[in-house]
Amino acid sequence: MNKNMKRLFAVSSMTLLLAGCIPSLSQEDSLTQETEESQEEVVMIPEVQLKESYYRTLLPFKKSPVHGLVVNNIYTKYDMKEAEEGLLRLSSEYFSTEDYFYQEGQYLSEDIVKQWLKRVSADEKGLNPASSNTGRDEQNPLFLAHIMEQNFLKRTSDDKVVVEGITIGLALNSVYYNLEGKEFPLSDAQVKAEGEKLANEIVKRMREELEIENIPIVVGLFKQQPRNAIVPGTYFAVGKADKGKTSVGNWTAIQEEYVLLPTDNTIEKYRDVNMKFKNFKQEVDEYFPSFVNVVGKAFYKDGDMQQLTIRMPIQFFGTSELIGFTQHVTGLVQKHFSSTNVEVNITSTNGPEALIVKPAQSDEPFVHIYDY
Repeated sequence: MNKNMKRLFAVSSMTLLLAGCIPSLSQEDSLTQETEESQEEVVMIPEVQLKESYYRTLLPFKKSPVHGLVVNNIYTKYDMKEAEEGLLRLSSEYFSTEDYFYQEGQYLSEDIVKQWLKRVSADEKGLNPASSNTGRDEQNPLFLAHIMEQNFLKRTSDDKVVVEGITIGLALNSVYYNLEGKEFPLSDAQVKAEGEKLANEIVKRMREELEIENIPIVVGLFKQQPRNAIVPGTYFAVGKADKGKTSVGNWTAIQEEYVLLPTDNTIEKYRDVNMKFKNFKQEVDEYFPSFVNVVGKAFYKDGDMQQLTIRMPIQFFGTSELIGFTQHVTGLVQKHFSSTNVEVNITSTNGPEALIVKPAQSDEPFVHIYDY
C-alpha cells in the first residue's frame, strides 16, 4: 500500500452543539486515522450538511501538501477560487455529496507537483515542453500551470472509511507569456489536445509511481484566463480513469462560462439578461448617481444562466442611508431578476456593508446589513 494512503476507522460517537444558524443538536462520528507511522489520530465526520451540494469535510481540516502553490501558479484570484470550486462541482457528478466525504488531496506532494510543472528540458519528470534554447520559447509554450487534487472517502459496511475517489484538476494556460511578458494566445484546440495528453500521463504516473491502482481518478481540464482578466476561467472537459486504468476514458465537454455585465457582446443568449442588468444599473444610478459602481458576473451552464453575482462598491453611507439604499436595491432585484438566483454584495472602504441573496424560486430575498 502506498505510504500516502489514509485509512480511517470508526470507533465511537459524540454530540456537538452547533452555534449560529443551526438550531439543533447533531451527531458527529469520532474516528481515528492511521498515519504513515502507524499511529492513530482522531478525526471527525460532521453529520450536519448545510446544503445538498456541499460535501461533509473530515476534521480537523488537513491541507493538501500543494495547497500554497496555487498563489504562484494561477494568475488571478478569480481563477484560484473557480479552479477549486469548479472541481468540486465536477466531483459531485462522480462522487455524490450524500455518500462521500471530502478531504484535500494527500497523494501528490509539493515536490512532485513542482517537478511535474517544470519543462522536461529542466527536469526529466517535467510535463511542460522542452525549451527551444533559441530565445523563442513561444514556439514551445507552457501549457500546464497547476495541478490540484481532491480526495473522496466513503464509509464501508464494516464501519471503515477509505478513499474511494480522486479528482485531479489541471489548470491550463490560455495565454503564454515569454520572459519579456509578451502575450502569445493559445488556441482552444491546442489547449484541449495538450490537456488530454497531460491527463493521461498524470494518471499513468499516479498508478505506477504512487501505487494508486484501485481508486477511480477523475480529471478536469481548466482553462485559466489572462493575467488582467476580471472574470474566472472554467472547466471545459472532464474524463474518468476507472479502477486499474492508466488512461482517461471518454472525455465529456463542459459548457460553462462567466460573463461580465454590462457587456457589449451581441450574442443572443446574453441579450435579455444584459438588458435587465442595464435597466437595473440605471435605476441604481438614479438613486446615487455619483457614488455607486455596479458590476455583474453571470454564470452560465449548458447555455442557461445559473447565478448572477452583483458587486456594488459604494462610498460609505451613514447607517440610515445605507438601510434606505439596501432596501431600494432589494426592491430592484425583485423587480428585474424575479426568476434568477441573485447575490448582491454592497461594500465600502470599510469592508462589507450589506448582503442580498434571492433564490430563483423565492420571492423573499434574504437581506443582512453588517454591524447593525
